[in-house]
Amino acid sequence: MNDKEKSCKEFLRLLDIIDELRKKCPWDLKQTNESLRKLTIEETYELADSITSGNDDEIRNELGDLMLHIVFYAKIGSEKEKFTMNDVLKGINEKLIYRHPHVFGDVKVSGPSEVEENWEQLKMKETSEYKPVLSGVPSSLPAVVKANRIQEKVRGVGFDWEKREQVWDKVLEELNELKEEIDNNDDDGIESEIGDLLFSMINASRLYGIDPENALEKTNRKFIRRFNYLESQTISKGRSLHDMTLDEMNRIWDEAKRQEKP
Repeated sequence: MNDKEKSCKEFLRLLDIIDELRKKCPWDLKQTNESLRKLTIEETYELADSITSGNDDEIRNELGDLMLHIVFYAKIGSEKEKFTMNDVLKGINEKLIYRHPHVFGDVKVSGPSEVEENWEQLKMKETSEYKPVLSGVPSSLPAVVKANRIQEKVRGVGFDWEKREQVWDKVLEELNELKEEIDNNDDDGIESEIGDLLFSMINASRLYGIDPENALEKTNRKFIRRFNYLESQTISKGRSLHDMTLDEMNRIWDEAKRQEKP
């Protein structure tokens, strides 16, 4: 039995397990799409954390947890006689084949960017009813992820910089506009321009092939690591952060930075 056959066997086993849980477990029996939603979001973030940390064992475990949720939603859909797991799998299979004509058809592409453009164009053709380009961006996405997705969407229809270097002029423009609002002491204007500056920086990240969410999360972890060092060193010396000057804290902070260098 090869790995694909083993995977099919385990997937069928998971379907059977969910069937049993929905019959015999009081907790599983009372779950609904609405009650599972927040748990699914939590599991998705746990998977994202595992990917960021690069822990393959954790990634495997979190994928299993997320798979459980997918099967659970399909089970609920089947009980409501709305759709089945077969419908879910058939739908995604047909979608992937349709949106990859360069693999399953005769279309030729020059690279990943053209694949993305074709994907968005094919997606818009899937229904006779016109849908705005940005209608598929979930409103509940975190702001950084949403901004990145918006920019990817409009890029798919050709609304993008001709050269990625051009984005830095926009970043500088937004920075100067922010400085003007700060000089004007206009809180609403400052908020608006900070948003514009962040949006431009996320755009720059995308253009240079950097995931802004990952980049920011790595900086968050780096800051936490260095601050924990600062705090532990301060405590070990019998002192309190509240009693230290900023210069003293910065010296220990620089120690933490030096220790991170290979």
